[in-house]
Amino acid sequence: MRNNIQSQTLLPALEAVDGIVASGRFAGAAMAVWRAGEMQAGSVGWRDKEANLPIERDTIFRIASMTKPITSVAALMLLEEGKLSLDDPISRWAPEFGTMRVLRSPAGSLDDTVPAQREITIGDLLTHRSGLTYGGFWTGPFGRAYAEALGGDIDSDVAPDDWIRGLAALPLIDQPGHTLHYGCSTDLLGLLIARIDDAPLGEILARRIFHPLGMRDTGFVVRREHHNRRARLYGFDDTGRLMPRRTGPGGSTVEERPDTMTFVSGGQGLWSTVDDYVRFARLFVSGGTVDNIRLLGADTLAMMTANHLTPDQRATADVGGLPLFASGHGFGLGVAVVVEAQHALTTICSGDAGTVGWPGGFGGWWQADPANESVLVFLSHNVVERDQFESGIGFAVYSAITRFHEAGTRALRLS
Repeated sequence: MRNNIQSQTLLPALEAVDGIVASGRFAGAAMAVWRAGEMQAGSVGWRDKEANLPIERDTIFRIASMTKPITSVAALMLLEEGKLSLDDPISRWAPEFGTMRVLRSPAGSLDDTVPAQREITIGDLLTHRSGLTYGGFWTGPFGRAYAEALGGDIDSDVAPDDWIRGLAALPLIDQPGHTLHYGCSTDLLGLLIARIDDAPLGEILARRIFHPLGMRDTGFVVRREHHNRRARLYGFDDTGRLMPRRTGPGGSTVEERPDTMTFVSGGQGLWSTVDDYVRFARLFVSGGTVDNIRLLGADTLAMMTANHLTPDQRATADVGGLPLFASGHGFGLGVAVVVEAQHALTTICSGDAGTVGWPGGFGGWWQADPANESVLVFLSHNVVERDQFESGIGFAVYSAITRFHEAGTRALRLS
């Protein structure tokens, strides 16, 4: 079911994804290709299949970990203002982290620890080398301790100050600076940004990024008058059949966020639209500016998009047990970066060396290639549980992204 086709050039991508939607293995997506001021956009599938409501260009999606690059840009704006540096210990703003312990083994007792060799820094949070993780990646007492201390990964009922204290009371999974362990580093970074800039994170992102760039539909909550534009969350049963979901994996989200919930996830919590995210991603192909609005200096952007991992760290980086950086990619300050183009994975980002991006756990994906000044954005709302990848359930999500990428890059070559 192809909806709102704005460009015939993008038609092959829409047709490819539409075939996966028709098979019942994928709910749908909005997608866009931008280059040199020209936008091609379209959508396929359903934002609410049961209500017969199609995905449209202005459909609002949970973007999950596509939130992380936005929070990282906000941190680097503070860096440019001299309010923080990459080498600053985070205990400067969260003294709870002044003395940390490190587990000898994530499968062992929480009491079997050694002292941290140094403090966690702002740079560690931006590169996920803090020793923090996601509790859902681990079984046993360590995973349970994370869940009990922090609540849901996205819609947590734990207040921000209590969340920080709870996280600081847990042992680290690794020594600070040692290995990339993907996890709640960016959530903590967002809460520290709120302390540094003395305002709630949502207000800071709106003031510094969303309002200047005209990202009118991006935020941690969707305004009530726009609820009808939200994409319903979908997942898969044990047979791979598409089904609506009331929450994300591990109870990470709630259907309706109560007004009393004060925690916001700087790592996963934003909602957005395909047009809004294109405007954000354009920062990475124009030296930190969008339509003459500068958010970051060119030198800061170059630092953000350079690989900060050593060869050993690329080989041992842990993203939920997936070796994503062993070849092809490195990691900058909040974004993956293509290092060897011939080995880059499409589902992270691929293109010329220097291309950046980062996917989201609900099927969203983006990349920005400064070499050809292009942006690709794909937003979806399909949740795949971790164990379903091992059984092959949910690979239609990856297939849809791959087909969009192939057709989108062909469209760029023709433009």
